[in-house]
Amino acid sequence: MARKSVIFDLGMVLIQWDPALAFADVFDTREAAEAWLERIAFHDWNRVQDGGRSFADGLAAARADHGSLADPLEGYLAAFPVTIEKPVPGAWEVIDLLLARQVPLFAITNWAAETWPMALDAYPRLGRVFRDVVVSGQAGLLKPEPAIYRLLLDRNGLDAGDCIFVDDSPANVEGARALGIDAIRFTGAGELLRALAARGVL
Repeated sequence: MARKSVIFDLGMVLIQWDPALAFADVFDTREAAEAWLERIAFHDWNRVQDGGRSFADGLAAARADHGSLADPLEGYLAAFPVTIEKPVPGAWEVIDLLLARQVPLFAITNWAAETWPMALDAYPRLGRVFRDVVVSGQAGLLKPEPAIYRLLLDRNGLDAGDCIFVDDSPANVEGARALGIDAIRFTGAGELLRALAARGVL
């Protein structure tokens, strides 16, 4: 029986992401920042960024849709590092346990190409603990599209049935399962430990 490989999502699994923090110098309160994010449909905008759109094109698109209301977005790229300063509690300890067991680790992340280097700067281990990372913004593919999972499998010679995928998004978990990958929805490090132990990985 082949040794199981574990494929991690990154945002909200290993790294907390709080986009409102990027606009703390623009709005007087967090509530105001969050209300603005909602008004400009920030998460929909950001998903297109994660799919490979450049920041310049994204800013232009936001201004076309929202006019001057989109102006605070201009500072988002520069402020991005503050949005990912906090690791998810306990998650990196799970990584360490898996590495100690010599479990092959991989990652698939919906992450913009232009902000990915900032993640590597903030968390240098990202470049060391994973044998391969598929970054959506670089690949021009997004979870839960089947092609992004297949890309990781194909370029690493992995069989879907020999992999376990960990993601906080139910849609992404279901996307992996549709390809025959065992998948765990991440709700916390303790729950992940138990799920991996139940599968005999830890």
